[in-house]
Amino acid sequence: MSEFSTDCAPVTVIKIGGSILRNARAYGRVADFFRNCHLASPHERLVVVVSAQEGATDALERVAKKIVHNANRAALDLLWSTGELRSVAFLTLHLQALGIRAAGLNIHEAGLTPPENDSSADPGNIRLDAKRLRGVLANHRVVVVPGFFSSNSAHTVVSLGRGGSDLTAVLLASGLNASRCELIKDVPGYFTRDPHRDASTLPVPSLTFEQALQLADDGCDLVQRKAIEAAARCNLPLIIRSLDENAPFTRVAEAETETRWSDSVASIAAAP
Repeated sequence: MSEFSTDCAPVTVIKIGGSILRNARAYGRVADFFRNCHLASPHERLVVVVSAQEGATDALERVAKKIVHNANRAALDLLWSTGELRSVAFLTLHLQALGIRAAGLNIHEAGLTPPENDSSADPGNIRLDAKRLRGVLANHRVVVVPGFFSSNSAHTVVSLGRGGSDLTAVLLASGLNASRCELIKDVPGYFTRDPHRDASTLPVPSLTFEQALQLADDGCDLVQRKAIEAAARCNLPLIIRSLDENAPFTRVAEAETETRWSDSVASIAAAP
């Protein structure tokens, strides 16, 4: 029998954006954050979705264009994927260095699969084969997976569009029936204006899916639109936050509906 079981242990999906992973030292900071998560909830299993280090995707695209201006999409996706896989390996190593039983998976092992010949990455069509992921979760406290990509039936790597790591986290949380889904950004949630430009801006504690989609349509790309659509489709509440435990955050959910969150998280989200 496995040491751990996901049948009774709650699973949390947390996405770490590339803007958090600014340099090599950032991976150590993120690992410390997850050590604190583990100490606070030792029975919880964590699925951590990581993006490539900040700027890595653009840098890889520039390299590709120096080789061939109109790069083949499949080759470009394959090249881009090296950034996410590097993040998976680095964070897994940092977690292991802290004594945490962690494992890193590649894109194929993560289990997200779009329909054959579907290049749109429509979140309504992507499916999760969770067998491999659940098996690894049964023996590890933390499992790190790459965001931004799925793998089709031909085992070809398929990107999910800019900001696709948000969509990865939502699809995994829904497929695993996770107790919560958090998207960690370099700002603590939504604000009335861009906090990088206006220090007097105010945090927005809660939004409906419809409001978040409207913000996306108005040019606010804090969360990928496809990810919001997918969360709304399966009624999966999202927490948008930073690594700072004491900072404000934003909860995005359906208005006036029952929450799927655990009691402790729901009470925090409802706090004024």
